[in-house]
Amino acid sequence: MSQSRNTLTARSVLLSVLLGTDPPRLPVRLLVRTTELFGFAEGTVRTALSRMAAAGEVVAEDGWYALAADRLLARQARQTASRAARTRPWPGSEPGSACGTGGRWIQAVVVATGRRPAGERAQLRVALASARLAELREGVWLRPDNLDAPWLGAGGDAATRSADAAEVEVGWPAAGGDIHWFRAVPDGDPASLAARLWDLDAWAAAAADLRQRMAGLVDPLAAGDRGALADGFVLSADVLRHLQADPLLPALLLPAGWPGGPLRDEYDRYDAAYRAVLGDWFGEHR
Repeated sequence: MSQSRNTLTARSVLLSVLLGTDPPRLPVRLLVRTTELFGFAEGTVRTALSRMAAAGEVVAEDGWYALAADRLLARQARQTASRAARTRPWPGSEPGSACGTGGRWIQAVVVATGRRPAGERAQLRVALASARLAELREGVWLRPDNLDAPWLGAGGDAATRSADAAEVEVGWPAAGGDIHWFRAVPDGDPASLAARLWDLDAWAAAAADLRQRMAGLVDPLAAGDRGALADGFVLSADVLRHLQADPLLPALLLPAGWPGGPLRDEYDRYDAAYRAVLGDWFGEHR
């Protein structure tokens, strides 16, 4: 969902800046200067930083602030991975493979161990979606096996892992109950199954809108227009959020003209132009 400048808070700007920095650590003066682009007073920003530190989201040291919460560091890792879009060959999709018309899939079955609180159930759903699985029916999640999946272990056999073990390996939020993992080959047309699990047309349409918005800002940014910084900041956050919703499916399962690659390529150019202007602005306001 696109975010407007009017809905931003000092905290959301601070988090976005740190999440977009590698390593996620900046001096307080630069954090203050960034939020000034959106009209936040220095006192408001310092209060937000103090509250974030008290909540364990950031840690302060010698005039610098760094992300501290594991969930935020995991979010940054997911953001980086989404932008890189690294996949691997889809096992079983090779011509003549025993898998037939498609390749191997990962299946996660959530096994209830008593009545879990609604918050824990919601956390687990978010965790599975963040790992780019989609829910076929309640408690049954799927995706093609074309991503590195460390929570499955090194072997090719089915594995049973607790949600707590998954949290250690991929930064998932803790949730009670077990997840049973399988590798399987569904019957039928795999592209139809993928279209049922993910709304690919909606993702592509949103990507087209983001590409159009970037096209309207990249030339002013490349020309050094600092007036585009605030809107450009919001647009960057929107693109990165959308990339995290990309299911990263094998090419065989994607509609023709899938915009994932072009969106990433155009964002690389846009981001370079944006960071150059922001760096100049920072230099003037040190």
